[in-house]
Amino acid sequence: MGKARPREDGSTRADRKFEKKVQFYTKVKETVASLSAQKSITKKSKAQRKKKKLQAYDLSSLSEFLPDLEAPKQPPKRTELKLNCKNRQKLVVKEGNQLQAVIKHPAFQSNPMQAIFQHLQSMLPPEDKKPKQGIIKKRSSNGKKKKTKPQLMET
Repeated sequence: MGKARPREDGSTRADRKFEKKVQFYTKVKETVASLSAQKSITKKSKAQRKKKKLQAYDLSSLSEFLPDLEAPKQPPKRTELKLNCKNRQKLVVKEGNQLQAVIKHPAFQSNPMQAIFQHLQSMLPPEDKKPKQGIIKKRSSNGKKKKTKPQLMET
C-alpha cells in the first residue's frame, strides 16, 4: 500500500477515463449504425410482404363479373318517433281510440279472453316445434344415485 506505480505512457487517470469513454461511444455508434442498416433491410422486406398480401386480397377484378346492386332510393322510415310532449299526446289519443274500438267490438263483448287469444294468434308468427335435445333426467329428491345390482354371468 505504498506508492502507486508510475505509468510508462505518462497519462493521467482523467485522460485514461476519457479515452475509455471515447472508445465506448465509438462502439455504440458502430452498433447503432449496423442495427439501423439491418432495420431498414427488414422494413423493406416487411413492406414487400405486405404489398404482396394486399395484392392477393385485391378483389377489384371480380367486381366486373358481379351484378350491380342498386342503392335503396328511399331511406327506411323511422317507425319510432322521438317522444316529446306533442308526439306523446298524439300517441295517447290514438291508443285511446283503439281501446274504445276494441271494447265496442262484439267478439270482445261476448268473450274477452277468447278475443284477445285469437288476436295474439293472428299477430304473432307461428312457433317452430322442434324436439328438445339433450333431455336431462332428474335424480330422486334425496339426490342419491341408485345402486345397480351385480348381474350373474350365465354360461
